[in-house]
Amino acid sequence: NKMLLDCYLSCVVLFLAYFALQVIYARRKYKISPPETTGHPEFERIFRAQANCSEYFPIFISLLWVAGIFFHQSVAAVCGLLYLYTRFKYFQGYAVAAQGRLGPLHASARLLWLLLGLAVAGLLAHFLLP
Repeated sequence: NKMLLDCYLSCVVLFLAYFALQVIYARRKYKISPPETTGHPEFERIFRAQANCSEYFPIFISLLWVAGIFFHQSVAAVCGLLYLYTRFKYFQGYAVAAQGRLGPLHASARLLWLLLGLAVAGLLAHFLLP
């Protein structure tokens, strides 16, 4: 039963939608029409934060699922919740100032490394242990 992982997938979709909406609102606020990606510095930070979060979510989802299936669902779920929180703080910090992203960025990177470690440990245990 991978119910927790399914719930996280739904949360990820909501996070991505929220980030995309923030870009839409910033485009309207600063009158920047697609496909333009430059303009007011606040718009550029919001746009970049959304793009960066979108770039990392496939890695996160893959690691979350492998760690949840092969290591332990609850441990992966806690890591997933913390990762979503750090990405939200990353987005908020980056929207205000580029330096505001650094703390949450480092925290989210550590969580990805942790999920990778859990995934590898789970895969090794599954395939190498009797």
